[in-house]
Amino acid sequence: MTTMSTRNTNPALPARVGVLGGGRMGAGIAHAFLIHGADVLIVERDEPSAAAARERVATAVGKSIDRGLTGTAADHLARLAVSTAYADFGDRQLVVEAVPEIWDLKVSSLQAVEAELAGDAVLASNTSSLSMTGLAGHLVRPANFLGLHFFNPVPASTLIEVVIAETTRPELVDTARGWVAGLGKTAVVVNDAPGFASSRLGVAIALEAMRMLEEGVASAEDIDNAMVLGYKHPTGPLKTTDIVGLDVRLGIAEYLHEQLGERFAPPAILRAKVEAGDLGRKTGKGFYDWS
Repeated sequence: MTTMSTRNTNPALPARVGVLGGGRMGAGIAHAFLIHGADVLIVERDEPSAAAARERVATAVGKSIDRGLTGTAADHLARLAVSTAYADFGDRQLVVEAVPEIWDLKVSSLQAVEAELAGDAVLASNTSSLSMTGLAGHLVRPANFLGLHFFNPVPASTLIEVVIAETTRPELVDTARGWVAGLGKTAVVVNDAPGFASSRLGVAIALEAMRMLEEGVASAEDIDNAMVLGYKHPTGPLKTTDIVGLDVRLGIAEYLHEQLGERFAPPAILRAKVEAGDLGRKTGKGFYDWS
C-alpha cells in the first residue's frame, strides 16, 4: 500500500475514509473527501488499476488547485493511499463502495469490505438504483449501512443522495447529513425505493428524450436545448446520458423496468447503441460525437 500522512483537517468528516473502486466515480468520491481534509484510501482490483486511480485523483486535485483550492497538490496527495488489499480498510471509519452496478458484484464487494471493518465503522454504497435494504440483507451489521449516492462529475455536483435502508440506524442519517455538509454539498434524504429519487426522475426524462429521438420529433441537440433553455437544466438528458454512460443508463432502466413496470422499458435506440459499443463520452460516441 502507498503510505500517506495522518492529519485530518476537517472535524466534520471521518478522519480515515476508504473508497472501493477507483474508476471515474470512485476517484471523484476520493477527491471530494481528500480536498476537504480526510485521509483517503482507494482499494482497486490490481496494481495497474490502483495506479490509474491515483492518477485520476491527482489530476482532479490539480484542477482544484487551478480553481483556487488552498494548499499544494503535494499536500493533499500526501493524504491519499492506494492499495489492492481489502485488509487495508481495517482502520477506516467510513468506506464507500463504488463498483459497477451489478448486483452480485455489489453484494460480494460489500461483504468483503465489511469483513475487514471495525464493528462501529460505517459502510456505504454509491449505487444509483439498487435496493439498499436488499443489499443490507447480505451484511452482518446492516444497521451501519446506508447509501451515499454521489453524482457524476463529483467535483462539479453539489448533491449527494442519502438513502436509508429499512435497517439503517436512525442516528446514522444525521451523521451522514453532517458528512455531506462537510464536503460542501447538499444532502437529499430518501427512503429505499427503486431508483431512489434522482435516478428515477433522471432516467424517466432521459428515456422519453430517447423515444422522441427515435420518433423523429427533434434532433438530440434540440431536445437537449429544450430542457437546458426551457427548464434551466445544466445539461440536456441525452448529453447527460452520454456523460453517465449509455451502458449505465441501460442497466438502471432495466432494473426500474423490472421493479416499476413498462414506463421504464428501455427504448430500442438505447439497446442498439450499447450493443454497438457507443457508450457515450467514455468511448467517444453516444448520442453525440465526443471524438
